[in-house]
Amino acid sequence: MASHASANESLSDFQGPWFGQKTPGVVAELFAPDMVSVEGRYEFGISFSPDLTAMYFTTLDIIEGVDTNPQIYYSTIENKRWTKPKKANFTKGKMTYELLPYASLNDNRVYFTGRKPDSKESGVWYVTRTESGFSEAQRYELPYNTGRLSDMNQGRNGDLVFTNMSERKMYYAKNDKGRFLVPKPIDIEFGIHGFMSPTNDYLLVNARNTDDEQRKDHDLFIYFKEKDGSWSKPINMGPVVNTKHTETVPRITPDGQFLFFGRYNEPNGASNLYWVSTQVITQLKQQYFNR
Repeated sequence: MASHASANESLSDFQGPWFGQKTPGVVAELFAPDMVSVEGRYEFGISFSPDLTAMYFTTLDIIEGVDTNPQIYYSTIENKRWTKPKKANFTKGKMTYELLPYASLNDNRVYFTGRKPDSKESGVWYVTRTESGFSEAQRYELPYNTGRLSDMNQGRNGDLVFTNMSERKMYYAKNDKGRFLVPKPIDIEFGIHGFMSPTNDYLLVNARNTDDEQRKDHDLFIYFKEKDGSWSKPINMGPVVNTKHTETVPRITPDGQFLFFGRYNEPNGASNLYWVSTQVITQLKQQYFNR
């Protein structure tokens, strides 16, 4: 069960960087309890704008007897305080689901996955951030933007990473002067919901725990890029990140300082957002390359 904020904590307490939260060390901590990580609701797939003044994340409400759909919520800094997160509704009902937002490091767009049953328009969409809000949502016109494309994100060099959920496989599309080359499967042993580091030197994924066949939960794994451009063997991120609960949808902040992810640790199976210093990645990298 998440340890949430005290009852007398008001919205005004969430001011300054990171919702006024004390930044974590190398042990993962709950992020913004009762403001972002809300008890009885799923939260996952968080993304911050490059200047760290806007935040987007996926929610899924639990309502007994009612099927709910994933939706994106967002918050921005106004007068040095974070606004109360509210539903984005980017497609204004065109898509039933809106999830997994990604605030681009390379332009003013927020990319996200939009889905609607039996709709050929399902896939990756985007809105452009403007001074007054957001532009009208548009479907990202790429030849491989199929209905099951998900988790699209990029490194600072513009190279593209995404998961094809139908194939349960990840792809990499190189950015050649603003034009994407034909995507190629990423040569890794396993993992989906992948996220490329801002500097393209490591790749984070989630996959079923491989240490115990009796366990059904997923852990976070990391692949480091070798000198020849290939990927290392998968490395479990260990107990400072992974638990007996499922950890999923890893995301790195634009400044490279923090790892965010969802942890399905509530009694009813709902997830909360957690964060940890990327020093845990630095330590794993040192261990790997100095072995």
